[in-house]
Amino acid sequence: MSVRQLSIFVENSTGKVSRITDVLDQAQVSIRGFSLADTIDYGIAHIVVDKPEQAREALEQAGFLVQVHDILCIELPDEPGALGLVFRAVGAAGINVQYSYSLVATYVVLKVDDVELAEAQLAAQPLRRIDQSELTGIVNAQR
Repeated sequence: MSVRQLSIFVENSTGKVSRITDVLDQAQVSIRGFSLADTIDYGIAHIVVDKPEQAREALEQAGFLVQVHDILCIELPDEPGALGLVFRAVGAAGINVQYSYSLVATYVVLKVDDVELAEAQLAAQPLRRIDQSELTGIVNAQR
């Protein structure tokens, strides 16, 4: 059993990633998970969505270069060693993991150029920022 992932090549410049999300929003496609890797000039957005073919068509019509791949999606228990179990099992079979990322639940991590400025900009939005101590509390509360 696999999941379809879209890999989108995107220019590494301000506003380009939001263009992807705008296109998907207009196409009524929900993002379930994403990863964004950067290089100097271009990045690759890996996304998992509820309607992969609809997303691919909308993104290509908007001028994006898109590839579709089958990937594995595994639900992990929130406990120490769970992710390691996956990597050990796959590695024991001689299978290389090319990359890995988490699907969206309610938390999103952003690596930005200016953390303080981004925090100030997001403060006006109906969003709650999370700090490290709260992440520790979440894990402990779920045990």
